[in-house]
Amino acid sequence: MSEAKRALITGITGQDGSYLAEFLLSKGYEVHGIIRRSSSFNTERIDHIYQDPHELAARLLLHYGDLTDANSLDQIVHEVEPHEIYNLGAQSHVRVSFDMPIYTAETVATGAVKLLEAVRRYQDKAKHRVRYYQASSSEQFGKIAETPQRETTPFHPRSPYGCAKVMAHWATVNYRESYGMHASCGILFNHESPRRGETFVTRKITRAVGRIKLGLQEKVYLGNLDAKRDWGYAGDYVEMMWRMLQQDEPDDYVIATGRTRSVREFAEAAFAHVGLDFEQYVEFDPRYLRPAEVDLLLGDSSKAEAQLGWRPRTSFEELVAMMVEHDLELARREKTLRDAGHVLPDFTGHDQ
Repeated sequence: MSEAKRALITGITGQDGSYLAEFLLSKGYEVHGIIRRSSSFNTERIDHIYQDPHELAARLLLHYGDLTDANSLDQIVHEVEPHEIYNLGAQSHVRVSFDMPIYTAETVATGAVKLLEAVRRYQDKAKHRVRYYQASSSEQFGKIAETPQRETTPFHPRSPYGCAKVMAHWATVNYRESYGMHASCGILFNHESPRRGETFVTRKITRAVGRIKLGLQEKVYLGNLDAKRDWGYAGDYVEMMWRMLQQDEPDDYVIATGRTRSVREFAEAAFAHVGLDFEQYVEFDPRYLRPAEVDLLLGDSSKAEAQLGWRPRTSFEELVAMMVEHDLELARREKTLRDAGHVLPDFTGHDQ
């Protein structure tokens, strides 16, 4: 019986990390994840697949580490001896990156370099080639004239997050070209799900829809309603990450739906799903505007379709409905607790 493949995921407790862990476990992998040490648990997205590490059959194992700590990364890579590494960890909120540019750069940009260095040192010592995936972002394109954006489109990032992602992207390419590493970048356009953090605009909207429908909230405050994004489903996109690392040669790929919708259209669809007119409940708040805005992102994933055999399966309408239904259920539970006299914190939905 052949040895199960071992995968190491940074950012395993995030939206993409949790879906990827599920996917890899379904493929028979032994999955290792890096989590940051905290006084409170932050593993709710993977609790349903987690097993007691004392069980011999446990195939999901967690390790304390941090992308800002090169020593911990080096130690974990040497301990796990992974066949594949997926670098999904980041301070990934674009608006927050303007408030925390240094931390964003340390986790996103230099964090990727530290992990690449750990992989390079491990490979040199163990003579065991690791396949490495770097989570690049459509925010790297930023302010560009070419639409749609493809792998050859020049980068012009418009946020500290976008700038940091550009460095991480080119560092990955450089390690591939300099050291012959099997290192690939997936330039993912916006991808959402019910597991999206509640401070991101799509989830902020669907969370508000559920609460407003049940009388728990009156309004939702948003920034730029005219920003257009190419929105897909995160559960579809993680399969692409895996497919990239199964190729004989590493490469970079744009992953997108090829269709764009505005924040206004997303809000309109979400409220319409529960029979409400979004214009009655959405208010503009300039505090949520970015110092430099990205007006339009639209991806061309024809290369991924041709070489990886990948196409998104979930439509925009299905994605919105999935997120609204999930958040309606959360609102129902919240209302039940409030009606029973429990005092719960107010949902504010900060930081579009």
